[in-house]
Amino acid sequence: MFLRQCLSGAAALCLAASAFATPTEDAQRHLGAIAGNDIDALMSTYADGATMQWIGGPLDGTYAGREQLMDLWTRFAKAQGKLDLAVFKIEEYGNPKGATVSANARYRGNAQTKVRHVIVYRDGKIVSEVWQIDPSMQFQQ
Repeated sequence: MFLRQCLSGAAALCLAASAFATPTEDAQRHLGAIAGNDIDALMSTYADGATMQWIGGPLDGTYAGREQLMDLWTRFAKAQGKLDLAVFKIEEYGNPKGATVSANARYRGNAQTKVRHVIVYRDGKIVSEVWQIDPSMQFQQ
């Protein structure tokens, strides 16, 4: 009984800690979930009615709502397999109404994809995301 209470207390602390994560930390977890093909974790980051602008590549298009986003990430995971992720130049801007996180990322799986991310958060959830593929993007190690 005591162990169960401790585990429940630890889970509550973990949940409380994630509730106070910065948008940058949330974005890093989001990008990690993409690389890890963790569709459930990805979907938990989106607000209802969230949109994605995917610019370039075979998945180019606009995606809106949970069903389309889930289909998008499922197709991406299936096409890429396990991904190695490198994130560079992450920047956060915000005010009391929301925050924007931008980052350059390189995903290596069945193919290499270089992406400029722009993620908009309101109330701790992603409401809008831009996935700009940029094959010429340079990375500094």
